[in-house]
Amino acid sequence: MEFAQIDLIIFFAYIGLMMLFGLYISNREKSNDARDYFLADKALPWWAVGGSLIASNISAEQMIGMAGSGFTLGFAISTYELMAAATLLVVAKFLLPVFIKNDIYTMPQFIEKRFDGRVRVGLAIFWVLLFVFVNITSLFYLGGLAISKLFGIGFMMAVVGLAVYSATFSVFGGLKAVVWTDVVQVIVLILGGTLASVAILNAVSDGGGVMAGLSVLLEKAPEKFNMIFTPEDTYVDITSGETKKPYMDLPGLSVLIGGMWIANLYYWGFNQYIIQRALAAKSIKEAQKGVAFAAFIKLFIPFIVVIPGIAAFVLSADIAKPDEAYPWVLQNYVGVGFKGIAVAAIVAAIGSSLSSMANSVSTIFTLDIYKPVFNKEASQSNLVTMGKIVAALSLMIGVFMAPAFANLGEAFSAIQKYTGFFSPGILAIFLFGLFWKKTTTQAALVAVFAALPLSWAFDTFTTLPFIDQMGLCFLIISALLIVVSLMTQSEANDAKAVELEDGIFNTSTAFNFASLLVVGILACIYTVWW
Repeated sequence: MEFAQIDLIIFFAYIGLMMLFGLYISNREKSNDARDYFLADKALPWWAVGGSLIASNISAEQMIGMAGSGFTLGFAISTYELMAAATLLVVAKFLLPVFIKNDIYTMPQFIEKRFDGRVRVGLAIFWVLLFVFVNITSLFYLGGLAISKLFGIGFMMAVVGLAVYSATFSVFGGLKAVVWTDVVQVIVLILGGTLASVAILNAVSDGGGVMAGLSVLLEKAPEKFNMIFTPEDTYVDITSGETKKPYMDLPGLSVLIGGMWIANLYYWGFNQYIIQRALAAKSIKEAQKGVAFAAFIKLFIPFIVVIPGIAAFVLSADIAKPDEAYPWVLQNYVGVGFKGIAVAAIVAAIGSSLSSMANSVSTIFTLDIYKPVFNKEASQSNLVTMGKIVAALSLMIGVFMAPAFANLGEAFSAIQKYTGFFSPGILAIFLFGLFWKKTTTQAALVAVFAALPLSWAFDTFTTLPFIDQMGLCFLIISALLIVVSLMTQSEANDAKAVELEDGIFNTSTAFNFASLLVVGILACIYTVWW
């Protein structure tokens, strides 16, 4: 891509300033306290919680991968974003009060309180492997692909540059540095993404503006705005030339009332690198306001990550694979002076997500594996040192493993699939542990070790869409939890059952109004583009 001097100045100024800001935050209040390093001393206001949630979530997986899925599947891929808005409201109302009341640092920590250390360590190992070998590695691949295409540099050089950039937030300063840099980066990624969408829509409409551009997309590619697929729908994969069925990625009503809820509840409610932001809020009210704020932003995300992919399809983009759609838009349609901001938005998205994941890997490994298994008497300073080492190692492993993702096709769908191997079991353990007092430790252990083989068997021996596979796995694991719990319980309720106080799920009038507004907007979208 050709960059004007002003674009290069904007881009490198942003990179330099963000790295300096991250190092400043890291060194401003040096602390050897684990609570401060891993949970930002539980002092985050609502706007920092909401902004960090979005910055941690929106990454190359969305800006590159979801734009690629928009190119092939169309606006229906927005279901992941739209249903996430509804899921965030459920998490804020029914999950956060329990976690914050119990002063939780990590999800495995809660599992030990509810069950025992064996389940805690088992899930901690699952999460560390998932974050490092799927999430961090895929982010390096997608980010490296985008940066190498945009700047014409080698793929590994781009990956190493991203690692150095994100390490300035995640390794030295812990969650506090990650969150405060996220607040800045979420502004940049939304601004840059909006600029790219406005530019491509203006091009589609021959200078007619955003609304005219959307009208052209609806006119020329109406099939790309079908939100609910049937088994008969098809599209042509530009990478292989094969005719494929979008139903396999987004199977009909399952995206509204089926397996999509499994993916979203796991991700937003029990995924450490996401929920950790809300757990660090100064109070439950601040946490809930922050999550509601994030839900509203979620409704806007499809405009900046999916629409460019659809526009690239309408303009017959000359690309070899769907994941090149977003870089193609930036290269050909974002003007001088704005290109630097748009490219900075990609780096902002990747850097914030990488730093968040690395911080969560270090949190889980240090507090849920290292301390209880290898060094029960570890001091606070020792825990912080171990956290920094693990954060750095997780990034290094991701760098070396990134090329392995090169043959995945549509990266976004592939990532959802592999994450879906873990999510049904983890979600079942947490939901039953929270809300069914008869759930026993033995049942939770069965669920931990049955989840991955069961998911693999569904994927290997059936042709079901992976979202339906997740739904069925969840139902089977739930049945196992019920049966084993009833067989192994010795009392009416498990001794470690969670006691839910009266009124614990009460929420403010403002939160309730925001929830109704979000649900109303979702209903309008699905009614118009059913």
